[in-house]
Amino acid sequence: MSTPGRGLHGRVLDALGPAITAGEYPPGSVLRTDELAQHFEVSRSVMREAVRVLESMHLVESRRRVGVTVRPKAEWNVYDPQVIRWRLAGADRPHQLRSLTVLRSAIEPAAAGLAARHATAAQCAELTECALGMVANSRGHKLEAYLVHDMAFHRVILTASGNEMFARLGDVVAEVLSGRTHHEVMFEDPDPAAVTLHVQLAEAVREGDAPRAEQLTRAITTGALQELDVLAP
Repeated sequence: MSTPGRGLHGRVLDALGPAITAGEYPPGSVLRTDELAQHFEVSRSVMREAVRVLESMHLVESRRRVGVTVRPKAEWNVYDPQVIRWRLAGADRPHQLRSLTVLRSAIEPAAAGLAARHATAAQCAELTECALGMVANSRGHKLEAYLVHDMAFHRVILTASGNEMFARLGDVVAEVLSGRTHHEVMFEDPDPAAVTLHVQLAEAVREGDAPRAEQLTRAITTGALQELDVLAP
């Protein structure tokens, strides 16, 4: 399904992006915009707009007299939420999930410790509200509703750290959590122990207990890695 609001070039991206990230067009492949425009039945200007977006993600580079060349995977903007989404939709999903979850395990404990030191009263209240929302939707196969609160919870942790670099990873973490749910790399209901850890983490941040906040977050991310061992080896 094409992303709303992006029109024709969005439809092209939703087909071409996943094809590139899945390796259907290996690095070094040359794409001819005229041929692609005919294939997707769009104008050249629409095709050029789609190519510009792919260039911004470092998936391709466009050169005169050469065409549009697929770049090596090492050059892709792997932090781009759309690139993450495309990779999670393809055969690279297990590796992508593990890579991103390892990233979370390295970043989020430090962010949680900082959040315990710097979170505002409003952020503490929002964190508690998110945790309670997770509890309320942790039974009865309500994974979509649970996901909304889970993503919001981790965004608050990263933002409340006061570190703008951590805060910018909110979209990345959201894509990881969303990917686990939408690609069924989850149990039918969230792990009760993980839900409890989130509640305890909200309390630790509110109480300003940085060591405990780090410890609890490390337990959350370790649990997420263990789930992958079971569900997406």
